[in-house]
Amino acid sequence: MKNIFLFGECMIELMATSQGKSSNTMQQSFAGDVFNTAVYLKRTFAELNVHLVTAVGKDQFSLDMIKYFDNENISSDFVFTSATKIPGLYSIQLDAQGERSFTYWRENSAARQVMQHISDDVITQLSTGDMFFFSGISLAVIEPEARAQFWTLIDKLKAAGVQIVFDPNYRPRLWSGPKEAQEQFELAFEKSNLSLPGVDDFEQLFGMNSVEQVYNYCQHFALNELIIKNGEQGILVVVNGVSTEFLITPVANVVDTTSAGDSFNGVYLGARIYGYDISDAIALASKAAGFVIQHKGAIAPADEFGRFIKAQLAAI
Repeated sequence: MKNIFLFGECMIELMATSQGKSSNTMQQSFAGDVFNTAVYLKRTFAELNVHLVTAVGKDQFSLDMIKYFDNENISSDFVFTSATKIPGLYSIQLDAQGERSFTYWRENSAARQVMQHISDDVITQLSTGDMFFFSGISLAVIEPEARAQFWTLIDKLKAAGVQIVFDPNYRPRLWSGPKEAQEQFELAFEKSNLSLPGVDDFEQLFGMNSVEQVYNYCQHFALNELIIKNGEQGILVVVNGVSTEFLITPVANVVDTTSAGDSFNGVYLGARIYGYDISDAIALASKAAGFVIQHKGAIAPADEFGRFIKAQLAAI
């Protein structure tokens, strides 16, 4: 059975459910780009073994978070425990178009120190996997002095035959400046087999605002598979040098764009490792993302998503 390891941070999510003149009512859940990806991957392809690689604390939120992982059938074998740190937290606000803005509290996040837990024995276990996924947020969150150790981990996994997957999810506030992020992203592209960049991330970080510019940048790297996402304008897929464009049917009722890219990533990667061809993987992932953005929060209701994705899988 295939094993997929996803490296990153899961946070405490607070979502406003009602607003008053003096206070808001907030609903608490858990989310984070890599965790969201893991959830939709596992929900769609239950036969795959999905493991989260992160760190949490000993507090009640951390214990509840691990229970949440278990409820989603995501393995917590590589969820390490910090004696002094706690999970990060963020609140999310939506505008009338479903676009979101965030406020973060993650300075004491246990996930920042996850590399302290990556021993030689852990690397040996991770080396038996089929895929290792990380994002630009994963890179930004870990302590800067631990990044050299992280790249050593990636080199060892790649040498062992693990497929390395990078989503260049860029959040400016997590970096000291664009130069730092650019240098780390370049290393990520150099070491990855597959990448899923979005034009919006490249526009913020590199000033590139077209699929063609992103494609030209990525041509310098030995990527076996490149998926360039450009919102409603479509997707460009490049596999072993062969390019194919895919159109996307826009969703009319957008409620919350949180996790649009994460759900796409999870379903696409699951489909590819499960053996689906590019066309079917893109179609399935796009429909999943379209479903997710019609619901509030990063994680859509499990029953509703399950029924939806089951019907999509049956139609392929």
